[in-house]
Amino acid sequence: MKYTPEWISFEATRAFSSLSTDYLKQDANLRPFYKHAASGEGIQNAIAERASFPVNRELLVTTLQKQYEGVATTDLVQENIRKLGEENTFTVCTAHQPNIFTGYLYFIYKIAHVIKLAEELGERYPGKNFVPVYYMGSEDNDLDELNHIYLNGDELVWDTDQGGAVGRMRAKGIEKLIEQISGQLGIFEYGADMITLLKACYQPGSSIQQATLQLTDALFRKYGLVVLVPDHPDFKRQMIPVFEDDLFNHTAFSLVKDTAALLSVHYHAQVNPREINLFYMTDHLRERIVEENGRYSINNTEISFSAAEIKEELYNHPERFSPNVVLRGLFQETILPNIVFVGGGSEIAYWLELKKMFEHYKVPYPVILLRNSFLIVNKDMSQLMSKLSIDGPALFEDENSLLSAIVLKNSAQRLSLTEEKQSLFSLYEKTEQSAGAVDATLINHVKALYARASSGIEGLEKKLLRSEKRKYEEQKRQLHKLKSSLFPNGVLQERIENFLPYYARSGGAFIDRIYDNSAGLRQEFGILVESAAQQ
Repeated sequence: MKYTPEWISFEATRAFSSLSTDYLKQDANLRPFYKHAASGEGIQNAIAERASFPVNRELLVTTLQKQYEGVATTDLVQENIRKLGEENTFTVCTAHQPNIFTGYLYFIYKIAHVIKLAEELGERYPGKNFVPVYYMGSEDNDLDELNHIYLNGDELVWDTDQGGAVGRMRAKGIEKLIEQISGQLGIFEYGADMITLLKACYQPGSSIQQATLQLTDALFRKYGLVVLVPDHPDFKRQMIPVFEDDLFNHTAFSLVKDTAALLSVHYHAQVNPREINLFYMTDHLRERIVEENGRYSINNTEISFSAAEIKEELYNHPERFSPNVVLRGLFQETILPNIVFVGGGSEIAYWLELKKMFEHYKVPYPVILLRNSFLIVNKDMSQLMSKLSIDGPALFEDENSLLSAIVLKNSAQRLSLTEEKQSLFSLYEKTEQSAGAVDATLINHVKALYARASSGIEGLEKKLLRSEKRKYEEQKRQLHKLKSSLFPNGVLQERIENFLPYYARSGGAFIDRIYDNSAGLRQEFGILVESAAQQ
């Protein structure tokens, strides 16, 4: 299996927000909202700034080594963890929640992106080390968002009555989904291997965050990816001053609210901060902390604290305080020696609201890079594209426009009334001159007659096209098959499909091909076409 890539602008896909595409163009409206440009120069500046910021590297290394106990990873991963203890080591990071079985295809893309960028930076700066990191958003409690995947158009859902942070939930019941999946994947060459791996990772007694760590490691360990689970008391302890400030002074709320208002002048603000941007979290609970009349209540529970009590709770049990999206990035950049954050369009949107908060807490703001995106065209769809004479960029046109282009290409002479329209123009131009010579007030009358006649002939041309389209029912069906296959539910493939069918067919070669086609600082959309001649 090998893909032939074709690159187009993100804007040409019509699938990304104006904020995302303007960010790629370094539009002046967005320049005040980030620190370093997404460029080689921006990364160099980020390295220089980060080098002077203290990171508790010993704690980082020790905690990661504990998290990897029992994980049969590679020497390269272990070496990368060890390197994090060195002052000349920096990270390139992406973040994602622990969706079951990785969730959507773009999970694979964003991780391959950080791996490739870290390697490119290592070549560019030979005296420094760059470690790719997947920062797991395991404290997310939106189970409805994380408990399902789509496989062959069907939604498969993990039903559980557990509460709290999804990462802390136990994988009990997921074995039923794996059995269901095995029937669909088992027919492929690597399907049985994939099912064995899923069963090994998602043991009923394992937590979702541990299962996700093991699965992600199995997929990317050969590249040295380090998976970090931030849900740890020692990591949280480093955030106590920020969390205390958030509880009692609401500093993040003030700063981010003002930035969001400025950003909203031209764009949609992705997040709206709360006065308190922390959740209270135990094994089966993650609910917002709400202050009212000096009492700190835990939403949807009977739990409450006085100001003195919640401060004592924070100092004694920092692991029970979980940041929301406003503070999550600050947490990440505090515990990691990070220089680049790779994320999707919505992630870029909320990071652009955070710069003033980073400045206030004197934490280096990283380079923000839009993740790689791909459209994978398998050999069957590649054959169909060839049959319909459609190239990669044209895939993003709507079906009606594509059909019109096919019809016009094959029937242009019969359908075009260009000569007739030119003759009509000449006739009325001559008539206008003659009428004007007799009475100048008749010129507007002749112009109106021409407009009516021209409109009529253009209407006839459209009717001819519609009539001709009826002769292309087979092409119409093929177009619909092509579009619905490549854009399930009418959206980008990467936002619906899971990696499992691709891996079942090709094994680790699928990950390798995504890695091969990933580009560090290249900010274009990739169309990966599998040749019809390839097997």
